[in-house]
Amino acid sequence: MGQDKYVAYVSTYTMGDNHGIKIFDVDMENGRLKQKDHVEITNSSYATVSHNGKYLYSITDLGVEAYRIEDDGSLAGINRGNINGMRGCYLSADYEDKLLFVAGYHDGKITVLRLREDGGVGEITDEIYHKGLGSIVERNYRPHINCVKMTMDNKYLCAADLGMDHVNVYRVDHHTGKLKMADIIRSEQASAPRHLKFSRDGRFLYIVHELKNYVDVYTYEEINNNPEFEKIQTISTLNEYHASTSAASALNLSMDMKYLLSSNAGDNSVILYRINEETGLLTKLFCLPVSGDYPKDAALFPDNRHLVSLNHDSGTMTFFTVDLKKGLIVMNGKRMEIDRPNCIIFHKIKK
Repeated sequence: MGQDKYVAYVSTYTMGDNHGIKIFDVDMENGRLKQKDHVEITNSSYATVSHNGKYLYSITDLGVEAYRIEDDGSLAGINRGNINGMRGCYLSADYEDKLLFVAGYHDGKITVLRLREDGGVGEITDEIYHKGLGSIVERNYRPHINCVKMTMDNKYLCAADLGMDHVNVYRVDHHTGKLKMADIIRSEQASAPRHLKFSRDGRFLYIVHELKNYVDVYTYEEINNNPEFEKIQTISTLNEYHASTSAASALNLSMDMKYLLSSNAGDNSVILYRINEETGLLTKLFCLPVSGDYPKDAALFPDNRHLVSLNHDSGTMTFFTVDLKKGLIVMNGKRMEIDRPNCIIFHKIKK
């Protein structure tokens, strides 16, 4: 049996290069990426792959673009969906790949769209605007929805609002595509909850907070047909010594879901935690520099032996060899030039 093959999709802003999605072959042995293709799309700031692995969906200035993933990892366009509002910043599908959720940072709106059987984007089924005033006039003075993620049991949509410092939890009607408020997870004032991830078994929720630079860990269960979240840990994304103007950015799970990774803009570092799969608690393995400015995203390679950082302001990707036992990363080869990278997805392919 040969080694599994992967491609990597990197979403970028298109301020001078209209190829907003770059497609790379993944060199697992050497921990590097080699560009093989690109897709012409405006400001593909975030992308997601459907849970069945057949389709990729991307943010664009014009709404949402849907693509079919070919056997070799290349992308074939299906269609575009309008979100009836300002440009989105994040999107994800439910676990049956029947609904697509789009987070609106600029207008504080969640848009729900039907997904067609061919993977295309269908009609809008619901639009929810968050309301209220935040705690920081200069930044968090109104709703900014930055992430939307389903619970692993496919019952509730969690929407991180870094303007309002809370996560709204909605019950999802999969037949109508409508959302109904079920709960609110309240974060510390001026903490700015940014991204969400659930553990492999769905019992634990991880929320990274951009302005206070920490991850909150919650237990999740459904009791009497209602979602219940209880905070069990708060852990910093930084070392005790760090840049004073740091902002937590990425939140990614390793492919085996045993490790959680975050990046820190300003401090220009990446932090890796080991997940205790029984308790859900996080243990810091390292927090080290990424040799680039403003790491918007960072991820472990699928075998956990290498790491890549997407450095938005320096326009580079930097690569590292990872030693999980010693808690070290060592720079691996030259930095790769790429204009305004924002998001990376590793995807296993058939050939």
